[in-house]
Amino acid sequence: MRIGLVLEGGGMRGVYTAGVLEYFLEEGIRFPHVVGVSAGACSATNYLSEQRGRNRTVTIGYVNHPHYLSVSNWFRERSLFGMNFLFNELPNRLVPFDYEAFFRNPAAFWVVTTDAMTGEPCYREKNEAGPDIGFMDYVRASSSLPYVSPPVHKDGRILFDGGVSDPIPVGKSERDGNEFHVIVLTREAGYRKTQGRNMRWLARRIYPEYGGLHKAMERRWRVYNESLERAERLEKEGRAVILRPPAGTGVDRMTKDERRLSALYELGYRHAKAHADVWRRLF
Repeated sequence: MRIGLVLEGGGMRGVYTAGVLEYFLEEGIRFPHVVGVSAGACSATNYLSEQRGRNRTVTIGYVNHPHYLSVSNWFRERSLFGMNFLFNELPNRLVPFDYEAFFRNPAAFWVVTTDAMTGEPCYREKNEAGPDIGFMDYVRASSSLPYVSPPVHKDGRILFDGGVSDPIPVGKSERDGNEFHVIVLTREAGYRKTQGRNMRWLARRIYPEYGGLHKAMERRWRVYNESLERAERLEKEGRAVILRPPAGTGVDRMTKDERRLSALYELGYRHAKAHADVWRRLF
């Protein structure tokens, strides 16, 4: 049976996903197909390089570093998250990322971004892209949320956060032939996005040249809810397992409270462990 791992984004809520992936690493649970968005894609890189503990170190351990998440970053690089710090200084100097192990891993790893001109999702796979054409630029693009970070210019495209166009890419996992899906969400059961007021107007005002982004931002709430309903339908049919945190964790997209982040990380670990019987049957 072909099994896919689907990872939602969510900024600092992604520490829940990091805890889940830490359990998988400890238990030697290796998914042959992974698709991730934004923070989910970032956590997946450390899972695929098999660097135990690195997700916790680079998120919770560095969250209060002045270049990680701060208003001063906005004046320095027009991003609240320090993108140069996160995608250059951390992996290349402070907490070295094992690029060799990552690209050697035979698992297929798809990263989701959003094309600003078309508004459609753009998918890149690590073995297809490889290190020579800067695959990690796509991971960075997948985390470049409009209004919060600048886009990434890559291969003639202008790319933003994949969560704008395909926030829960279970459809991608299905299209790639997976018959069972493990879906890690960062919102509680029952959550649904509501239609934001003037989203298209705001996108037009700030990004007048990106027509596709205007459309994507306007329909984002509907795409999210449809993807979530698709995931929940698969779970009811016995073709998926969904892991997600409860309400009331006190963690949002930009939380910097290490205590709360650690608690959410541990919760993800415990939720994954609670499904040990499922993983034994699948693997």
